[in-house]
Amino acid sequence: MFLETRSTQPEYLDSPERTASELEQHYLWLNRINRLTRFERPFRIWIPRLLPETACRKLTLLDVGAGDGALGRCLTTWAKTRGWDWSFTDLDTSTTVCALNSSGRAVPGSATALPFSDNQFDVVVANTMTHHLESDEAVTVHFREAARVARHRVLICDMQRRLPFFLLLGTTLWMVGAPREFRQDGLQSVRRGWRVSEWERLARIAGLPRARVWAEHGSRVLLTLDKNADQTRQAC
Repeated sequence: MFLETRSTQPEYLDSPERTASELEQHYLWLNRINRLTRFERPFRIWIPRLLPETACRKLTLLDVGAGDGALGRCLTTWAKTRGWDWSFTDLDTSTTVCALNSSGRAVPGSATALPFSDNQFDVVVANTMTHHLESDEAVTVHFREAARVARHRVLICDMQRRLPFFLLLGTTLWMVGAPREFRQDGLQSVRRGWRVSEWERLARIAGLPRARVWAEHGSRVLLTLDKNADQTRQAC
């Protein structure tokens, strides 16, 4: 059945052969689509729900697979409207992509070997990054590493592998006139996407059985982990 099994075929822009100009054009289009789909919404909604209001007033956050840092910029600006101080560190595997990040907080590195100490950030987030990892083993290490460097919360969001979303995204990309390679990568992202049961299984393998996984709006899969709850149970 179509989309029943996750694809591992790489996306066009994942190739190390892509030029700086190609990557810059890719992120111009990606940011346009992200604004259209309100890509920051899961984090804007869920971080204040998952943390006490007093904790939200001042947060250090790590964005794993941050690309050009658009999510951090968007959420930092939104937090300021509420009188909150959110400070992002943006990690990406590509030094070329890090150079596109205007925040000055870009760090090159791997999601499976985060170059940070334990509990270094209040919150660790990742948005539509996990599907770029090829193997289940890499995903479990990614989950484990995110939990290691988070002090309070992990919140990871990615695409849900569902036919209605696949068709809607394809239609949207065609209607806005996105380039052919970008349209192909968008649909391949869905093919490489996830189901709730898959992330639940991988979280258990990663040693995070209390991680919560759920789906939203037929397009997103989310995972969160409360580090404080886990530490309290371990202490008991």
